[in-house]
Amino acid sequence: MSDKKNNNESEDSGTPPRGRSFGRFVERMGRKIPDPVIIFMAFYPLALIITFIMGGHEFETIGAGGEPISYEILPMYQAEHVRWIFDNAILANWLGFGGGVLGVILVVMLAIGVAENSGLFGALIKRAGNWIPTRWLPLMLMFIGIMSSIATDAGYLILIPLAGLLYAGLGMNPLIGMAAAFAGVSAGFSANLIPGTPVDVIIGMNAQVFAESQGVPFTTADGHPLRPATMHYWFILTSTFILAIVGAWVTKRFVEPKLADQPFEVPDEVDFSEFQVSAAESRGLKASLVGVVVAAVVIAGLSLGPLAGFEDEEGNQVLPFLNNIILLISIFFVIVGVFFGYASGRFKGIGDVVRAMVKQMDTMGYILVLTFFCYNFLGLLTYSGLGSYITYLGAEFLLALGLQQFPILLIIGFILTTAVINLFVGGLTSKWMLLGPIFVPMLYFVNPAMTPDLVAAAFRVADSATNIITPMMVYAGVILAFMRKYRPGLGFGDMLLIMLPYSIAFMLVWPALLIGFFVLGIPLGF
Repeated sequence: MSDKKNNNESEDSGTPPRGRSFGRFVERMGRKIPDPVIIFMAFYPLALIITFIMGGHEFETIGAGGEPISYEILPMYQAEHVRWIFDNAILANWLGFGGGVLGVILVVMLAIGVAENSGLFGALIKRAGNWIPTRWLPLMLMFIGIMSSIATDAGYLILIPLAGLLYAGLGMNPLIGMAAAFAGVSAGFSANLIPGTPVDVIIGMNAQVFAESQGVPFTTADGHPLRPATMHYWFILTSTFILAIVGAWVTKRFVEPKLADQPFEVPDEVDFSEFQVSAAESRGLKASLVGVVVAAVVIAGLSLGPLAGFEDEEGNQVLPFLNNIILLISIFFVIVGVFFGYASGRFKGIGDVVRAMVKQMDTMGYILVLTFFCYNFLGLLTYSGLGSYITYLGAEFLLALGLQQFPILLIIGFILTTAVINLFVGGLTSKWMLLGPIFVPMLYFVNPAMTPDLVAAAFRVADSATNIITPMMVYAGVILAFMRKYRPGLGFGDMLLIMLPYSIAFMLVWPALLIGFFVLGIPLGF
């Protein structure tokens, strides 16, 4: 299997290898950037000061229908505006921001918490690993990694170490399997076969807020209303298969030949039985199939009954089941998770289900802090008119460059901008809060073809594709620690060089797929 030699040559030499040196440079630069919460805490008083200076300034933009719209930057030091800040800080500008987007995110996470903490996702990963032939392992790990975004942390904390264990048990370099799993989990984070995932909710609902706050219609280019949770579904469904195939090819073509003959060691404490599905998990999986049927019957009953489509008084078709798809999917995960949890013995009573939800909420503390400062800052931008002014300046700059005639260049430019920022600012939510309020309206005003769903899809592509080559990604250090179990001398630069082919391939193929959807006029979702 292995001669159990440590690959520590780079540590013994006087000059670190190029990959490790570059990795340390990126890491040092990233650490100089403050936490996004601190950034928004600083942005708020800065925005106030700007309104003090520019209060009363008027400017004019073009509305969605081509009509001129006049704006004025409000002087926020006036008593009525100060009262607005305090009156709206908690409810309107945080808990109720964007029609309660924060509440929707929390509900989805409650449902995912039941399924994840029941052990369902880990058991599914093990079962799939035992069924798939060796030659198909890279494709399986890529696909399961992409799908694991349903369960937020599960892919990082369960699939990647299990992938290493699986490859070690087969006598292959564990880093090969871990690299493929890491690429699927993180680089393909925004793709999935299931609509209404937490990523869909966070990006879609906030995109609607960013658009409507500045008069941008939340519609497709031909005027059809967008649904936040499903506006990218056809694109992410296609992306799931494309990225799985591309990732598997990269593994076979670049990663496996590079790592196959490199030394690794298997720690004595590694237990290969960890990858076997236990009897309890097997019972849980059988019960979860019953749960799937029950959940399907419940959802079908609701969709064909009280949530069935109808025509309103004006003759418009109303589809309540699609408008409530987030809650329906949440119901699905709760039912299936409960069936698995009780059958496997993980859940002994309703109290265990409650604790599973509470445990998932423990991971949401940062989101609550971030959104408090972020949403209050965005509320201030909208109320004061400063946000519209920033959008106006950016749009005027792009128009001066003549880019309004080249929407594909706008897409590519935004993807590259986001990809570079992603190297230094971790977290999908925090970056979307930074970039979305500016670029969603700005790019639309430059070219109406740059609709909110298109801009949001470009963000998803760029944010995911470079996750695996930045130390600012939340789990970068965790993944490095997992890999060091089998190769103790591994540094971040070494891990970066292993993952770089995946990032390059995804940054070439995924934007091309998005541009293909755009050029051919294929709907991104429904």
